[in-house]
Amino acid sequence: MATGFSSDGEAALRRELCAAVAATPRSDLDGFYEMGRAAAFVRDGRFRKVALQFPDELLADAVEVAGRMETATGAEMYVLGDTTYGSCCVDEVAAEHVGAEAVLHYGPACLSPCRKLPVLHIFGQQPLDVGCCMEAFRELYPKQQSCVVVLSDVVYAHAMGELEQQLCPEYPNVIFSKLVCGDAPGPAVPGEERKFGRQFLVKAAGGLQDYAMFYVGAEGLTLTNFMLTWNCCPFSSFNPITGCGRRETLNVNRALMRRLYLVERARDASVVGILVGTLGMAGYLTVLQHLRELLSRAGKRSYILAVGKPNPAKLANFLEVDIFVLVACAQNSLLDSSDFYRPVLTPYELELACNPAREWMGNYLTDFRDLLPGACAHVELPPAVPAAEAVPDVSLITGKMRATHLCDPPTSQLPCSTTLACRDQTRALAEISPAASFLESRSWQGLEQQLGQTPVSKAVQGRRGIAIAYEDEGCEQ
Repeated sequence: MATGFSSDGEAALRRELCAAVAATPRSDLDGFYEMGRAAAFVRDGRFRKVALQFPDELLADAVEVAGRMETATGAEMYVLGDTTYGSCCVDEVAAEHVGAEAVLHYGPACLSPCRKLPVLHIFGQQPLDVGCCMEAFRELYPKQQSCVVVLSDVVYAHAMGELEQQLCPEYPNVIFSKLVCGDAPGPAVPGEERKFGRQFLVKAAGGLQDYAMFYVGAEGLTLTNFMLTWNCCPFSSFNPITGCGRRETLNVNRALMRRLYLVERARDASVVGILVGTLGMAGYLTVLQHLRELLSRAGKRSYILAVGKPNPAKLANFLEVDIFVLVACAQNSLLDSSDFYRPVLTPYELELACNPAREWMGNYLTDFRDLLPGACAHVELPPAVPAAEAVPDVSLITGKMRATHLCDPPTSQLPCSTTLACRDQTRALAEISPAASFLESRSWQGLEQQLGQTPVSKAVQGRRGIAIAYEDEGCEQ
């Protein structure tokens, strides 16, 4: 855990900085970034300002791509160099800072629907050896009547059509998923699966549990989410980088046990921090309100925190918080919090902990929109139960008694006469908060600006060296 809060100063001093080189040869830019399709999108929409969002590994090509797009369309192009949250999500907030009318999102994407701006996803066409992938599939599934659903990382979606043409005549029961950017039109038909921006129709009478899953892509969060969500299906994968296929051996049961342990921690918690992990995904405001209402009915205090990309050092500043719940896209929701001071849960796990009407049915949900009213997995909160009639519960972690019943929704956190207080001589009003009271009792309260209190002085030479041993420390002693 120590590495999450500090770093080796010597390593930072010895780190070499290299000049950025183009990630893609100039001759391949038009094909890799699909310049023709992107330019047609801008011209057809008559957009005058467009934001280009690149992940870190593709930023070396940003200037060249933006210049070619401006020449082809006549529109102003703005490069979003850094994202507030995960690079797989469309950063609408940064795009609105420059008044962009649309966003061109490059690189891997979670395909979460956006709230406001029109978006064109350009994944980048990574190479795939279709023949090698076919051989790996035949070794993993020697029976030609095998029922298999083929999934892929978005960067290999361009080659799935060729793979389907060669594989389906030999394997008649193979189903290829299709990418869907945004919400799919119309209601889902029986047997149709719509998750993670993928859509496919299951034809077997026994449903999805009669199918195996074949994933084309490297190991990562996308594959982990697939395996936890469709945990009734055996998984295998083909890594185009190494050219090897294998049966996935992730212990899904052990991973689910770890997540269910976090549910028990949430039941014991009294203060919950709601981490805002997205500002552009549709429905995030609704789920924030839903979680606040759920925690209030469960008798827990909640605070909404916007910290950007969470890390152990950031979240360790909130010592009063018992657990955190992360509202993010499906690909970034499963945060490994083993190095964090407090555990980080998903909205679905918080619902399992605080909503008595929701039971664990074996299906894991990482898309918070499935929990909202009108969605496929929404469960209404049961009526309130008086404390005297509530069934007692024992914590599996502490062994102590705890209350799991829901209370009536409170009308106000504080009486109307004490909610506002005079802050200073200007008669400004400030809201009294339990978190603010806790902060006042701490010895360190963060950095203070102290505007007007610090005397103005000329620039002087500062200390040299690293904080653990400045060069002039011996002279001062």
